[in-house]
Amino acid sequence: MTESASKHRKRAGLPLARLRSMAVAALAAAAFFSTSAPGRTDDSPPVVGSGLPVPRFVSLKSDRVNLRNGPGTDYPTGWVYRRAGLPVEVIKEFETWREVRDAEGATGWVLQSLLSGRRTGLVLPWARKSGTPAPLVPIMASDSEHAGVIVNVEAGVIADLHSCDGRWCRVTVDQYSGYIEQKKLWGVYEGETFR
Repeated sequence: MTESASKHRKRAGLPLARLRSMAVAALAAAAFFSTSAPGRTDDSPPVVGSGLPVPRFVSLKSDRVNLRNGPGTDYPTGWVYRRAGLPVEVIKEFETWREVRDAEGATGWVLQSLLSGRRTGLVLPWARKSGTPAPLVPIMASDSEHAGVIVNVEAGVIADLHSCDGRWCRVTVDQYSGYIEQKKLWGVYEGETFR
């Protein structure tokens, strides 16, 4: 060992054998982590979620969906949804689990496979809480308040959303298709547009 190397080792305060064992451990850890994830290459990013924007609206696929207190089946079920097509908002992702919020503000975790990208909206869900009779909401023949009314629907009805332009959404409720003002729907953001 040269004199300068000996001085450097003494200044660092670590014996040379310990420095060597730390370097070997670091190389072993690097080799383990680069090969421990099957199918991963060094340049592929880790999988942490869907890659879709959060928050976003989705809907329930099934008539029975457990809302859990955490992201896993070991967590207790806090609520059971019994309404396929109900819109929920994804607010967080963890592996195959999605933390969602419903129209009443309840949050919990749902398995991703129980959610659909199909867009739906609840008609005036906030009007049902007020204690007074909820107003009927017209489905219009076109995207204008001067258009003819196709049918009136009750608050809390689920509408399939086909497109929204920031002011009106083209919807279907049962066999009726037409337009509802976007501000009267929960399941689409204010000003959001999609086709």
